[in-house]
Amino acid sequence: MAWRVEITPEAKADLKRIGGTEARRILKFLFERLQNKTNPRETGKALVGPKLAGIWRYRVGHYRILCRIEDEKICVVVIKIGNRRDVYRR
Repeated sequence: MAWRVEITPEAKADLKRIGGTEARRILKFLFERLQNKTNPRETGKALVGPKLAGIWRYRVGHYRILCRIEDEKICVVVIKIGNRRDVYRR
């Protein structure tokens, strides 16, 4: 069972800011590795805390991909992409 990957407009803007090789590497991870998993939770890590509950993160080099996993739609929604030092800040 393949999962669908949706990227929000904010995450698309993040990818444009990153640009180049790193953006291609992140997209390759999302559409070649994550999309083909039977369970996207086995690759990522659940975040904890009152503001980040329900959000999963994936590591790609120095970048983090923050996602919401929607089981009923079989969909992974990418909500934010950024460098590890500041991606968790709101």
